[in-house]
Amino acid sequence: MRIIHTSDWHLGQYFYTKTRANEHQQFLNWLLQQIHDYQVDALIVAGDIFDTGSPPSYARELYNRFVVAIRETDCQLIILGGNHDSVATLNESKSLLACLNTTVVANVHTETPQPPIILHQKDNTPGALLCAIPYLRPRDMITSESGQSGTQKQQALKDAIADYYQCQFDEAVKLRQQLNVAIPIIATGHLTTIGASVTDSVREIYIGTLDAFSANLFPEFDYIALGHIHRPQVVNKSGHIRYSGSPIPLSFDESGQQKSVCLLDFEQDKLANITLLPIPEFQLLRTISGSLNEIEAELDKLKQQYDETNNTLWLDIEVATQDYLSDIQSRIQTLTQTPLFEVILLRRAKQQRQAFTQNEKETLTELSVYDVFERRLAQQEISSTETKERLTILFKQAVDMAEQEDNE
Repeated sequence: MRIIHTSDWHLGQYFYTKTRANEHQQFLNWLLQQIHDYQVDALIVAGDIFDTGSPPSYARELYNRFVVAIRETDCQLIILGGNHDSVATLNESKSLLACLNTTVVANVHTETPQPPIILHQKDNTPGALLCAIPYLRPRDMITSESGQSGTQKQQALKDAIADYYQCQFDEAVKLRQQLNVAIPIIATGHLTTIGASVTDSVREIYIGTLDAFSANLFPEFDYIALGHIHRPQVVNKSGHIRYSGSPIPLSFDESGQQKSVCLLDFEQDKLANITLLPIPEFQLLRTISGSLNEIEAELDKLKQQYDETNNTLWLDIEVATQDYLSDIQSRIQTLTQTPLFEVILLRRAKQQRQAFTQNEKETLTELSVYDVFERRLAQQEISSTETKERLTILFKQAVDMAEQEDNE
């Protein structure tokens, strides 16, 4: 039995107003090629198919075209809902996609749990049993009781999640006994496990109730395909519990990661091999920080490395300098005047921003509108990087609209 485990596609994401449509289309084309080349029996997508609950029409089109295309490979497709996904959006095409060898599990009903799914091999014989568990929303798992403390609510949710996994495992064991075949039992999950390494683009999903779930509470599945964390990694040093990670970098701090999908080979009921298939870098993202001289030197290195290609590098530039530079934006623009570079984010080092805020001689005439906004944002107690990025995007859009009106 051969399976690919992937997650966190985030179709429809806008990256500082930049669409990721081209990257996602290239990834899906690449993934189809891997399924064909490796003769994959089943593809598991462990949540966050879309970036928002109301994805743009082109993202839905990418999703639907992929479902149609994968059918030609005879590969069974399992789609799990994530915390970014809308249950209604995934369920609206669930019945139709079932006719295309695709199973969608958007949410859970504790009264009528999802039965284990039989994953078939190319010869149509059972190859594995899948406990298809999507993102477990607290409201689906527990009922709040008056008088409960925060600690009690955390424990109640943790116990409910652990019980749900155990019940799913028990049902899969019963089904395997009925089938009387030696096949593995696989589980999915879309959650944060204790010790997982997150990135800026990961949203905490159990805020106020449960920060992370202990991997020790999982039953003895033969493999656990996890989603939600974008950095590919093994959990608890257990090779059979893994986050596949996102297929493209969803924030600048993910730009140095080698993205991959997990190719799983099972022999009867044993996990025989795990191969990480490296995903090409379809859009180059780079973060540069330092003084202006250091930034210039780093840009020169990137020119030598990529200038003869047709690539465009999206840049996050953080300037660290003891001097106040009123023309920093124009100076960076001069350094990046080439089709190779596109500055997506330009910012001062945090410690420098704090120092400049205390400069009594500074006046508004010395600042750009972006400088003013950045400093006002820094004064707010906003811990979420995602929220800050969204506010920055909205502000940029507002400034662009105002400039367009002035030019008309």
